[in-house]
Amino acid sequence: MENFIFANPVKIIFGKDTIKNIANEIPKNNKILIVYGRGSIKKNGVYDQVIAALKGHEVHEFSGIEPNPHYETCMKAAAFIKDKKLDYVLAVGGGSVIDAVKFIVAAAYFEIGDPWIIISEHAEIKRALPFGAILTLPATGSEMNAGSVITRAETHDKISFNSPLIYPKFAVLDPTTTYSLPAKQIGNGIADAFVHVIEQYLTYYTGDSMLQDYMAEAILKTLVNEGPKALESPTDYDVRANLMWASTWALNGWINCGVPQDWATHMIGHEITAFYGIDHAQTLAIVLPGVMTVLRNQKAKKIIRLGREVFGINMESKDNAINQTIKVVENFFEKIGIKTHLSDYNLGDEAIEKVSNRLAQRGWKLGEVRNITADTVKEILTLRK
Repeated sequence: MENFIFANPVKIIFGKDTIKNIANEIPKNNKILIVYGRGSIKKNGVYDQVIAALKGHEVHEFSGIEPNPHYETCMKAAAFIKDKKLDYVLAVGGGSVIDAVKFIVAAAYFEIGDPWIIISEHAEIKRALPFGAILTLPATGSEMNAGSVITRAETHDKISFNSPLIYPKFAVLDPTTTYSLPAKQIGNGIADAFVHVIEQYLTYYTGDSMLQDYMAEAILKTLVNEGPKALESPTDYDVRANLMWASTWALNGWINCGVPQDWATHMIGHEITAFYGIDHAQTLAIVLPGVMTVLRNQKAKKIIRLGREVFGINMESKDNAINQTIKVVENFFEKIGIKTHLSDYNLGDEAIEKVSNRLAQRGWKLGEVRNITADTVKEILTLRK
């Protein structure tokens, strides 16, 4: 196992009717900005619960955060914070809203140039406003980590950044807030969480990370077992609770302690989203089977273990076990309503060239041993036509 340092300061408030508890988490004299997306929280009752909980505070609102939050929109929110001299931000929504707020609270008082360099050059964040989160869509794990992904629409860039200063102070996870979500969003969330675990688990085999492997497999099993149930029975509290908690654990830092990590599927997928606006989870479902196929020798032991421990695949032939595992992963995505080929989204050779060329221009080498070049990306995506 590799050396590691781990700390996670996020306070989780989990369960039914817990939004009211935010009144105990935010200082009484703070002026608050509520940040949310396109207004679904006003239809499902979450907004009313938040306003009731914040009675007595000076409250402002900023809406319109995109599914892939735009730098341009975030900068408007940061300017609003400075203008109103606000003290605290509350993200109410899914991972996109929380990711946006992470950048907003850092950008609001960034003093060494254009805040875009926080993302593009990983400039150090020295100050960030405190913020809390109310999660309404389980998917990204952003409610319990210090990472964020922001899109700059002007340049078609979608890039991640992180800082210990952008952990939420608290996160409310009430599974009942997810009951009214469309099936597509639930399916996307399941796929996103699944691939988050895969990026930290499906690497070259070290054989010495027993606890992390078992934890990762437990999360994957929960997603595989409960995901389809969540689509069939939208108001089953226990199913939604298991799904929400598994999605948080998929990326709260615990399972990556001391192990190699991949993230190639995400990096390739980000480029497809940046250029073509395809849902993040859809790009992951396209790319992952290709990564597993092209990197099958490097990842062989873990692919076979994934098939055996999560999907119950037991075959004597190594090649058959790998092939069957890749196929069952692809079938899982299809089962939760996500198509898995570029052609399903009317994309083909042009998209493959565009994405691989972008990665070549950046000089990025991806994967757990940095051996995935632009040519490898072209090979991966060609398999997914």
